[in-house]
Amino acid sequence: MLTIQSREAAAELLRAAERDRVPIKPLVELYPEIDVVDAYEIQLLNVRHRNRDVIGHKVGLSSLAMQQMMGVDEPDYGHLLDDMQLAGTADASAYLYPRVEVEIAFLLARDLPGEGCTVEDVLEATEFVAPAIELIDSRIENWRIGLQDTIADNASSAGFMLGSERVHPSELDIGAVAATLRRNGELVAEGRGDAVLGDPAIAVAWLAAKVASFGVRLLAGDIVLPGSCTRAIDARPGDEFRAEFAGLGSVDLKFE
Repeated sequence: MLTIQSREAAAELLRAAERDRVPIKPLVELYPEIDVVDAYEIQLLNVRHRNRDVIGHKVGLSSLAMQQMMGVDEPDYGHLLDDMQLAGTADASAYLYPRVEVEIAFLLARDLPGEGCTVEDVLEATEFVAPAIELIDSRIENWRIGLQDTIADNASSAGFMLGSERVHPSELDIGAVAATLRRNGELVAEGRGDAVLGDPAIAVAWLAAKVASFGVRLLAGDIVLPGSCTRAIDARPGDEFRAEFAGLGSVDLKFE
């Protein structure tokens, strides 16, 4: 476990990397004693430092393949801040290694319970699900990340875009929703909602219980990104992405 001073120093390294567009070595190399608790505390230090409104959370490592790659048995999470919500375009130069992921966003109408939150609780509290693209990025060199690195780095989250469609969760089988991602018109990824822990609502329930252990609740009005239906795809200047979801519409994001 790190000292408070080391946590603050690590947080500053991540802030500088994002600000200056210069990646850093993995925190697990710079601070070999860093653990998961340290990583979440570093994430929180930088969330507070940004002094923006928290409008939701994202779940990462929600596929079995990613968990096995990281050597973990549960997802991780990051914060969604109001200045991370995109309006159709993203400035590619503002990121280091931008990638996009295809997600089914949950828009909450009621607060979720913490410990013991169930899928039924999630579905009852969700006003709508919506098509979404998450923009992920890493302030660590060449995405050479371990679990502690991605957690400290806000679960590698950098932005997100919601499509206009809104569907009540009772109107579709979320796990069976087929999703595709096209880059400049070419199909580059496809998947289904159940790639996320078998059901994206399971990821939201996990998140509600997890953040409760840090004294945080998922609240009415929050946006929750439960994890990607597809693999992440690199984004380059000029790329135009369209994610399409069966029964849930589409969402577009252009990199300038």
